[in-house]
Amino acid sequence: MLKDPPLLTVRRTFQRPPLALIAKLEGAQTGHIVDAMQGRAALDHRIKPVDLECAQFVGPALTCQTGADDNLAVLAALALAEPGDVIVAAADAFSATAVVGDNVTMMAKNKGIAAIVIDGMARDSYGIVPVGLPVFSRGITPNSCVRSGPGRVGLPIVCGGVAVQAGDLVLGDRDGVVVIPQGQLEGVAAHLDEIRRLEAETQKKVRSGMTHLPSIEELLNSDKVAYVD
Repeated sequence: MLKDPPLLTVRRTFQRPPLALIAKLEGAQTGHIVDAMQGRAALDHRIKPVDLECAQFVGPALTCQTGADDNLAVLAALALAEPGDVIVAAADAFSATAVVGDNVTMMAKNKGIAAIVIDGMARDSYGIVPVGLPVFSRGITPNSCVRSGPGRVGLPIVCGGVAVQAGDLVLGDRDGVVVIPQGQLEGVAAHLDEIRRLEAETQKKVRSGMTHLPSIEELLNSDKVAYVD
């Protein structure tokens, strides 16, 4: 028989990205970040902002694992967080109860936290929206959870189908949330300007009347396409 685990297992110290590097990604679109990471990096599409008008954020992840129907680890992460952190909570995609509400959101705002991202549900949207803190969840339910544990803080998790480690950089906007592992951060930041330049060039052509990509027309006129009409 397994022994009962501790209520909380906590890693308090981990490396956060340099502030100057975080600043380079301020305001970046999640789609551009994904393009700089070979088309992948986003959490499950159902994890969206509670308030579309308050969705832009960037900051290092403070990870926590809550399990279903429990938010003890979220509350512990709140106490341990540093200003600018993003609380990223794995809740096993549990949808029957919420693990974050307006009180947690207000305390997070007071702490200087950049955002809350949960692979679970939120509640009290009428109270969350006026706080002005980005909160991302799978949805809204009035049901409340318990604070019983066990939970983990600062350790590797899987949130929304993506592996996240404490200190990874997390970005969000209206489209969703993306995660940049620390080891890839400098490369993504360096590639971002090129992604933005190419996107701007393509959109300029589209606004001028372009209807399709020249590369597709070239393909359609090549021997790599078999026509059956």
